[in-house]
Amino acid sequence: MTKTLNSIKAPIEEELKRFETSFRDAMKSEVPLLDKVTGYIVKRKGKQMRPMFVFLCAKLSGEVCESSYHAASLVEMLHTATLVHDDVVDEAIERRGFFSINALWKNKIAVLVGDYLLSRGLLLALDNNEYRLLQILSRAVKEMSEGEMLQIEKARRLDIKEEIYYDIISKKTASLIAAACSAGAASTSKDDELIEKMRVFGEKIGMAFQIRDDLFDFGTDDVGKPLGIDIKEKKMTLPLIYALDQAEKKDKKRIINIIKKYNDQPDKVAEVIDFVRNSGGLEYASGIMMRYKQEAFEILATTPDSPSKKSLEDLVNFVTERKK
Repeated sequence: MTKTLNSIKAPIEEELKRFETSFRDAMKSEVPLLDKVTGYIVKRKGKQMRPMFVFLCAKLSGEVCESSYHAASLVEMLHTATLVHDDVVDEAIERRGFFSINALWKNKIAVLVGDYLLSRGLLLALDNNEYRLLQILSRAVKEMSEGEMLQIEKARRLDIKEEIYYDIISKKTASLIAAACSAGAASTSKDDELIEKMRVFGEKIGMAFQIRDDLFDFGTDDVGKPLGIDIKEKKMTLPLIYALDQAEKKDKKRIINIIKKYNDQPDKVAEVIDFVRNSGGLEYASGIMMRYKQEAFEILATTPDSPSKKSLEDLVNFVTERKK
């Protein structure tokens, strides 16, 4: 049975409460408009999964300290900055059930707010001499940008193979979760081997997280109506890549043609969804997701037993079994 996020948070409940305060303080600005926008961002907080990874990984290797709070704030600031910029690029009007920054204040302000968050994160690290954390997180943001560009480049021709897909999601999604885990460990330990181990652990979870996200696009009985958003945006996800690889040449050509030219037509999107479902694409992607999950568990098994380790195990299960 999948644990709830609240029960998973139990070993770090106090740390997360203090983090919320320090994160809010770190976002403040003397410019009233900027303060208003960042205040709106703080109020619509998400699941806080990345700060959870920071604190739980920090506790695996020591006691949560000031550096751990810097790591969590840095991760959340850079993550939020990339989301604000992503919404501008995607012309999204919603994020987590709330209006996006660009929907409320237009693109120019949204881009500047994203820039502000990036600079606040950099200053937070530099002002506190957190050079290792800055290195870890800067590398993640670089990889996220590369992943997005690689996806855009490949989406033009819809010729993505599995290896390229894994490269894209490793950079675009897994890199930040990997950074959260390694930054957490780096905040309480100087053991390079352990820090690298937690980075790989986070990467495995990030890969599984993205594949779970891919599966939502095709809908299942317990999730609800298929959305097909990735198809509409011409994103090549693992279930679709597998389905196309298995298809006859004429079927492959027909499906690619639909995605290129008719991706805004609901009946055509439904046709692609049925094609993927009937090809075994969902089962294949689920199997790969479970492989990454198992590899994450194998890494965790090499660490000493503790409440934090148990919560990390539960968090891995939550990531792969979540319904939204």
